[in-house]
Amino acid sequence: MELQRTILWVIFAASAILLWDRWQVAHGGTSMVFPQARSVVQAPAAGNAPAGAAAAASSTAGIPGAATPAPSATVPAGPTGASGIPLSGEAAVAPASEIVRVDTDVLRLEFDALGGVVSRAQLLQEKTATPWTALGIAGFVTRNPETPQQDIVLFERTATQEYAAQSGLSGGPELASFPNHLHTRFDVLPGPRSLGADAQELQVRFEARSGGLLLRKTFVLHRGRYDIEVRHEVENVGAEPLSPTLYLQLVHDDRKVGDESRFASTYTGPAIYNDDLKYRKISFEDIGKNSVPDLKPGPEGWVAMIQHYFVTAWVPEAGAQRDFYTSKISEHQFAVGTKLPLGAIAPGATVARKAVLWVGPQDQRALEGVAKGLELVADYGKLDVIAKPLFWLLGFLHSLVGNWGWAIVLLTILIKAAFYPLAAAGFKSMAKMKELAPRLELLKKQYGDDKQRLQQAMMELYRKEKINPFGSCLPILVQIPVFIALYWVLLGSVEMRNAPWVLWIHDLASPDPWFILPLLMMGTSWIQFKLNPTPADPVQAKMMATMPFIFGVMFFFFPSGLVLYYLLNNMLSIAQQWRINRVIAAGKAA
Repeated sequence: MELQRTILWVIFAASAILLWDRWQVAHGGTSMVFPQARSVVQAPAAGNAPAGAAAAASSTAGIPGAATPAPSATVPAGPTGASGIPLSGEAAVAPASEIVRVDTDVLRLEFDALGGVVSRAQLLQEKTATPWTALGIAGFVTRNPETPQQDIVLFERTATQEYAAQSGLSGGPELASFPNHLHTRFDVLPGPRSLGADAQELQVRFEARSGGLLLRKTFVLHRGRYDIEVRHEVENVGAEPLSPTLYLQLVHDDRKVGDESRFASTYTGPAIYNDDLKYRKISFEDIGKNSVPDLKPGPEGWVAMIQHYFVTAWVPEAGAQRDFYTSKISEHQFAVGTKLPLGAIAPGATVARKAVLWVGPQDQRALEGVAKGLELVADYGKLDVIAKPLFWLLGFLHSLVGNWGWAIVLLTILIKAAFYPLAAAGFKSMAKMKELAPRLELLKKQYGDDKQRLQQAMMELYRKEKINPFGSCLPILVQIPVFIALYWVLLGSVEMRNAPWVLWIHDLASPDPWFILPLLMMGTSWIQFKLNPTPADPVQAKMMATMPFIFGVMFFFFPSGLVLYYLLNNMLSIAQQWRINRVIAAGKAA
């Protein structure tokens, strides 16, 4: 019994720590149990980073003059300073800007002619979660289905944020800048601005001349797709050979974005992939500190900005040599990008480079077709090796039933069936322990405070009855990695967003609007407690009795798809435990 008591207290302490950790994260703190990945890449040294790292410092409207590089940021030469583009504040007059809006069936993009950047991206097929509104009962809040949902917006410039996809040329000669995203006004070439009913693609074209180079940007959007083909053509219109470098970068402020659970912190920030270190997240904090390891260039790789369910990424064409960099632009603004040297371009010659700009959800199947490793942005943490097969199985089940809610139900049943032998062994051990509870209590009264003799008598009783006191714990420990992996699959898969199940469940990625599933979860957890052996210690017994309600509160804020899984798992466990208890009781009676 002392062993049981120790195990119970360990479980309670661990649970309390995890609950406090989730509370800290939900209120803006840092997880002490599951910290965010802090791997970063080295910011480029002076003379190597492109336009827009420190030089892209701009006002919140994207026009130079307001922000200046932070003291800790690396100030790249690239297309800045001595290489051509003045740092913010050096330009006397900002070039005039023009906003070009284009529409496809899935995207509505806004391009800023100042720099030819993508300044706004609206996802027409992806809606925000229904806003929280006061319910007026015991201070709870719930989802109001009458509140209209808005389209998800990724790239955007407002008074409080800067999120954009930028590109241009660096390496201009003294006092002559090449076309860049900061100070160059691009001409917008004529063409359609919306995808026709029978058209499969839409092209948006820009061009600008500066420093002896003519840069043409062509964005090709496709029907039903979030990958945008981007072509950069560089023509030397001067009289001398020139050696520019093409840069592709994403700029983002350090605030949290997207809809996420109050008790589950998801990653927001940059990431890179290359053949040297594979997939690597980058924190805004470490970019600001500039305390990062070196990252080798190579012919493969991409850069991305990640938030819950969505991602934007620059993917240069395969085989083109590239460098990676990060930079702190201002106090709350950061950049991640890649540079592609174009080599010496003779007068009259043209060099072209292709890239893909992904702006959309973390659709793993589509991302796999864009670039190697891009599907890894749907990050399931350290248990990715277990989570990926579970996600594949969940997707397969969805292809059979056509509903993600029922796919979760079938997946829960399959997992439960797979672990049936282990769970049955654990339940049998618990049932036998419950049968022994009165005899253990008699031993405790018999030996009083003689702990040593009490332990010997208990172990002798276990041996005689062929009971392993750890028998109920080990099967649970084996299943924990699978449960945690499935937790991250259901929490992080964009397929759950706005996916209905039945009746009042219209979004498996949002909490139950009427708290029905969490309340049922509490009830089934209480039943499970009653089916298990009651601790002999009254304090422990009361503690275990309150645990279903303490942890049940957390499920009020969990995605309903996740609560559905745990609820069904509880119900199957109850049925299994009840049956095993009946079999053991019948055997005792015989």
